Amino acid sequence: MYDYLIVGAGLFGAVFAYEMKLAGKNCLVIEKRKHIAGNVYTEDVEGIQVHKYGAHIFHTNNKKIWDYVNQFSEFNRYTNSPIAKYKDKIYNLPFNMNTFHQMWGVNTPAEAKKIIAAQIKDAGISKAENLEEQAISLVGRDIYEILVKGYTEKQWGRKAQELPAFIINRLPVRFIYDNNYFNDRFQGIPVGGYTKIIEKMLDGIEVRMNTDFLQSRDEYLSIANKIIYTGTIDAFFDYCYGELGYRSLRFEDEVLDIENYQGNAVVNYTEYEIPYTRIIEHKHFEYDNSEVQCKPKTVVTREFPDVWTRGGEPYYPINDKKNNDLYSKYYELASRKTNIIFGGRLGMFKYFDMHNVIEESLNLVKKELQDLGK
Repeated sequence: MYDYLIVGAGLFGAVFAYEMKLAGKNCLVIEKRKHIAGNVYTEDVEGIQVHKYGAHIFHTNNKKIWDYVNQFSEFNRYTNSPIAKYKDKIYNLPFNMNTFHQMWGVNTPAEAKKIIAAQIKDAGISKAENLEEQAISLVGRDIYEILVKGYTEKQWGRKAQELPAFIINRLPVRFIYDNNYFNDRFQGIPVGGYTKIIEKMLDGIEVRMNTDFLQSRDEYLSIANKIIYTGTIDAFFDYCYGELGYRSLRFEDEVLDIENYQGNAVVNYTEYEIPYTRIIEHKHFEYDNSEVQCKPKTVVTREFPDVWTRGGEPYYPINDKKNNDLYSKYYELASRKTNIIFGGRLGMFKYFDMHNVIEESLNLVKKELQDLGK
C-alpha cells in the first residue's frame, strides 16, 4: 500500500509528491504519457531546449512561489516581449505606445487615447452582447480588427460575434513604451529546461510511465490510501453527465539550417487566413546563452488551435455557462469521494498559470498534513 497515488506527473502532481516525500509519505506517481513534466515538458533538440507543448514563461508576483521554484533550478532573466504580424506589418505586444505608434504614427499617450476614445464613441456600444462588441468597447475598432479578431477566432474556433463577452473582460492597454508582456515582479525560463525541475522533484519517488489510470482503475483504486487525480474529471466519472468542453492544440516542429529565423521567441499571427496562431523559435528563450545563440541551426514550432475530441489532448477548459454548470455536477460527485482529490487544470476544470498550479498543490499539501496531524 502507498500513502498516495498521484495520477499525472505534471507540475501539480510533482509538487505534491515532492512535498509528501519530505513529510515521510510513500508515493507512487503514474503518467499516461511517455515522459514526465506534463505540458511544461522540454526536450533537447540540436542542443536547444524545445517547449514541446507551447511556450511556457514562468512569471509571478508571489515571492514565496518564485523562491520555491528557484530551489530546483536557476532561472534566466528572459522577458516575454512577443510581437504580432498582420498583413506583413509588425506590431509590439502588449498594446502599448510602441503599438500605437506603429498603427497610427502617434507619439504621445494623449494622441493615442484620443483615437481610442473616438473609436469607442463611434461604435456606440452601450452593453456588449458578444466578444466583438466587448473588445471594441475596450480598445476601439483598429486594435480589435488588426490584433484581436483573427487571433481570437482561430483560438476558439468560432466567430467573435458568437463568443460570450466575458472571455475578454479586460484587455491590457499601456500608455507607455514598454513591451514587457507581464507585469509580474519575477519572470524567467529555467536554465536547462522545465523537465529538469520535475526530475528533481520526483527524484527518489516511484514513477511509472505509459500508464493509464482509467484503463486499470480497479487495480489502482486499491493500492493507496488516497489518490490525487489530475486528469479530466469528466473522464474519471465515465462522462456520466456528458463531455466537458475543451480546446486543443496541434504543434508542427521544424529544424532549420539557419542561425536565426524570426528574431524573437514568440511571433503571433493575427490574420484569420493564416491557420496557426503563432510561431515559437525556442533558442530565443535562452537569449543569454551564447553557445545556443551561435548554433547554425534553430528549432521553430507552429501552433495550431484544434477541436478537442475524446482521446485528444485537452489544453484549455471552455469555461462558459454551459460547461461550468456541467462541471458543478461533476464537482458534486467528486466531493463525495473521501479518498480521491481532484487537482490541477483538468481535475478542477480551470485554466491555471504555472505559479497558480504550484500554489494550489502546496495548499493541498498543507491541508493534507494538517488533517494528518503533522
